[in-house]
Amino acid sequence: MAKQVMTPQEEALAQAQAQTENFFEKHSKAVVIAMIAIFVLAAAIFGYKKLVSEPRMQAAQEMLYKAQYQFEQQNADLALALNGDENTPGFAQVAEQYGNTPAGNLANLYAAACSIRLGEVEAAESYLAKFKNVKGTPGEIINAMAAGLKGDIAVEKGDNAAAAAAFEAAAKVSDNLYTAPMYLRKAAQAYTALGNEAKAKECLEVIIDKYANSPEAANALKLAK
Repeated sequence: MAKQVMTPQEEALAQAQAQTENFFEKHSKAVVIAMIAIFVLAAAIFGYKKLVSEPRMQAAQEMLYKAQYQFEQQNADLALALNGDENTPGFAQVAEQYGNTPAGNLANLYAAACSIRLGEVEAAESYLAKFKNVKGTPGEIINAMAAGLKGDIAVEKGDNAAAAAAFEAAAKVSDNLYTAPMYLRKAAQAYTALGNEAKAKECLEVIIDKYANSPEAANALKLAK
């Protein structure tokens, strides 16, 4: 996947609802003890968030930005972006150390993108398997990119049928003028490789009809002839 990758998505934090239980009045002492225990636990959770969780997320994001800088250069050193060096963290390092953070999750996607372009298909599959889809509208394009990477991996493995299916799925994940037409064009190419010209033309016609203002539209018109 040779395209600019977005910056880390905003994490949506779910809030749990506390449930109460009724006790007989004679157990009031036990209720007080339980309330104190709950307060201590809440304080511990709050402390963990402030002292451990939030700093980890911040550290992961800072490392990810540095690796991103390498990835987004005009003549990007993909090996450096992936593996880093003594001065620059790489996506692999961020994913390994902070895989349970949003930035670490996204680092797995970057690492998969680097690996596939470096010809390391098995590594790309491994990183992509660790990536978890992002919830909400802001994550749709990121999830589409993940689906598209599955198609790229399938192409590298010579499985054009799986590639076409993955690219079509990627186009459906995020319906916009940029990623959707791009993945439909890649699906058309995969179908062409399979000798299924009808399906290839169908994908191209969707680009022409539904995404006429997209950068892919003019190319689709040429390929559909």
